[in-house]
Amino acid sequence: MPHDTVTGRRISTSVLVIGTGGSGLRAAIELSERGVDVLAVGKRPKNDAHTSLAAGGINAALATMDAEDSWQQHAADTIQESYFLANPHTAEIVTKNAGRGIQDLERWGMPFARERDGRISQRYFGAHKYRRTAFAGDYTGLEIQRTLVARAAQLEVPILDSVYITRILVRDNVVFGAYGFDLRDGSRVTIIADAVIIAAGGHNRIWRRTSSRRDENTGDSFKLAVDAGGRLRDAELVQFHPSGILEPENAAGTLISEAARGEGGVLRNALGERFMANYDPERMELSTRDRVALAAYTEIKEGRGTAKGGVLLDISHLPRETIMTRLPRVYQTMLELQVLDVTTTAIEIAPTAHYSMGGVWVRPDDHSTDVVGMYAIGEASSGLHGANRLGGNSLIELLVFGRIVGQAAAEYSAGIVSQNRSQDAIDAAAREVTGTLASDGQENVRALQRDIRNTMTDFGGVVRDEAGLLEGLRQLDELDDRQSRIGVHPDVAGFSGLAHAFDLRASLMAARATLACALERRESRGAHNRSDYPEMDPALQVNLVWSADGSIAHEQIPSVPAEIAALMEDVTQVGKLLE
Repeated sequence: MPHDTVTGRRISTSVLVIGTGGSGLRAAIELSERGVDVLAVGKRPKNDAHTSLAAGGINAALATMDAEDSWQQHAADTIQESYFLANPHTAEIVTKNAGRGIQDLERWGMPFARERDGRISQRYFGAHKYRRTAFAGDYTGLEIQRTLVARAAQLEVPILDSVYITRILVRDNVVFGAYGFDLRDGSRVTIIADAVIIAAGGHNRIWRRTSSRRDENTGDSFKLAVDAGGRLRDAELVQFHPSGILEPENAAGTLISEAARGEGGVLRNALGERFMANYDPERMELSTRDRVALAAYTEIKEGRGTAKGGVLLDISHLPRETIMTRLPRVYQTMLELQVLDVTTTAIEIAPTAHYSMGGVWVRPDDHSTDVVGMYAIGEASSGLHGANRLGGNSLIELLVFGRIVGQAAAEYSAGIVSQNRSQDAIDAAAREVTGTLASDGQENVRALQRDIRNTMTDFGGVVRDEAGLLEGLRQLDELDDRQSRIGVHPDVAGFSGLAHAFDLRASLMAARATLACALERRESRGAHNRSDYPEMDPALQVNLVWSADGSIAHEQIPSVPAEIAALMEDVTQVGKLLE
């Protein structure tokens, strides 16, 4: 390999943002607006970030539709829906600052749906007492990403979207940059920075069916943080969406919007039975996301699923006009992926891994981590969602903490008098990449990734039990051993094979943390179902914090402020589609 490919580029900046989705771009914009030198890097094109897939909407108690709404009620709904595992301070910060997040988007040209008098339109979303979900058709996330990309371009924020970061550089528990390589030619990139913001998503790609695309959400954020000295919180708390398609294989898990159920779609098992009557006879298909996912899982597990391992979502009884005007994306998606006409034929679906509700351990105020100068935001972080995410909260979280962490990182950088770097740390990061690139074993990286997804689906899916979790951990031990014998082969298409090898290591670590914490949480709470512990345990109303040595701490959750606690209630869902 040519010498200059190994030495590569050396870049200096005040703040480095890893990830160019919604949270990363919002942080970069804040830093740029404050006149701080910032660089954003990503491993996929910024226009195709995962944020662009979010369909439903974004929450803020604007009270444009329901004057009684307030940030306190939004916080109460968030904590209630989290099964009391959300950090109340985090919930307060997000809900108090949500209106500002919407105003920022408006200022930058976000095309929100509006009422005739110009007010931003808001609709009901899962488990909200009032209408507080703003939206742009059924492609809200895409419009938010476009808006942020355009604003970043206006500010001339430098973005490198073909750089894979392999390690955050640390000396004496203080960040001084990051190391990685260019996906196109393999050249090394050393970035010296005062502060590093991790905004590289979650870990739901480690299940067989997932709403994430290939090569995203593989646990990169978790691995980068833990390797640097951080910890993970609530890794076991993963939201499964009820309706992901089964085929084709490369698109398994692609979501069928819950609007399909909201418009009158019916769920049936292979026997033709409308099975939600057995699980939630009052709300039927309009039940909560975790309840519908559990119902579908149970039908399949008990042998009433289809031959391919799914259940049927049928909208063919709806008027064709309703489907074409209210569910155009569903119609188009199924036509493109399966040449299936949903106006005449039911869709085969199954629960799909959708959202990492846990993530890197951060402090509520500024999302700082255990490592000085390292922050985490978006799906990479933890604290807001607990055991069940309130629909529409993830997008507002990106904006609120993107701004707050941008401000915190700017102030931290400005306060640095001198920076201690470590050539040893840089050399170790370089050796890791060189060693991986020289791997010429017989194990196939893609095959091992598939095996992780099978293990997590079989033993860490919608329903878990002790025997299965222990078997899953045993299989991860085997996979860990096998990954030491992988072969990496760069080709004319670039260095994606090298990236896959690092993805694999991240996925293995994320999988281990998830199964270990799921084993420790001996109860059923929200999206976490233990068939051997079907009840909620008051003693486990704690966050589980996983460290690199495998230890798990029980972290107490602060009490809910009185003004929020007074508003908590089981929100009626009559006539509302949940999440």
